[in-house]
Amino acid sequence: MRSLRLRALACIFLVAACRVAAAEAPPSVFLEELTSPELAQRIRAGSTTAIVPIGGTEQNGAHMALGKHNVRVRALAGKIAQALGNAIVAPVIAYVPEGGINPPTLHMRYPGTITVSDKTYRDLLDSAARSLKLAGFRDIVFLGDHGGYQKDDEAVAQALNHAWTGTGVRAHAVTEYYRASTAAFAEALQRKGYAASEVGTHAGLADTSLALAVDPSLVRGDRLQPSPGVTGNPARASADLGNAGIDIIVARTVAAIRAATARQ
Repeated sequence: MRSLRLRALACIFLVAACRVAAAEAPPSVFLEELTSPELAQRIRAGSTTAIVPIGGTEQNGAHMALGKHNVRVRALAGKIAQALGNAIVAPVIAYVPEGGINPPTLHMRYPGTITVSDKTYRDLLDSAARSLKLAGFRDIVFLGDHGGYQKDDEAVAQALNHAWTGTGVRAHAVTEYYRASTAAFAEALQRKGYAASEVGTHAGLADTSLALAVDPSLVRGDRLQPSPGVTGNPARASADLGNAGIDIIVARTVAAIRAATARQ
């Protein structure tokens, strides 16, 4: 009987502890994890910046998963939103231009890569931004994890801002995010003694280290070597190197978003 009472008390304490932990947990910054009324309340309370994370589904050699860009940009957008304090992260856009189908070009030469036309991509971005404006967001920020569509992001933001003249709502293609994840991170690695040929530009040391820091399950540790579709050498990639890159990306992107969204 005494053991039953102790078990009951233990269950009560466990439930209470879970409730306290849930109450103390910070609210989610991801739109898709909120209810519609919860989102509306957050916007009324000042979370008026919407981050649109843009990834891509493409080959990353024999050692890294096809969804690398999508997983990475969501995780980093979450960190950026938390640092900003007034931002909500929209669902990841995973379908982007990746090359031609007939004949296959660029990453489309490898199984698993998915492409859309430039027009389809721009229309998708435009509709997503207009939906977020309708919800009450005042600044819509495009963060692209892939280099192939940076100019598309800028073109869509420019067209939206022309259409939204006088509304007080603005779109921003924050290309500093991509520059930080590529050029700035590569320079930091080279200062540590890694050669540019090892750092690479696609699925090499830099790219793979970021993936290991964000989600190790993206990387096949027994295949860390150059392979078709890879530019660079991932052999010495590590989560520690990737975490240093994340710090660079988050800090630079937060500063760029604050500068872009500042109102005179």
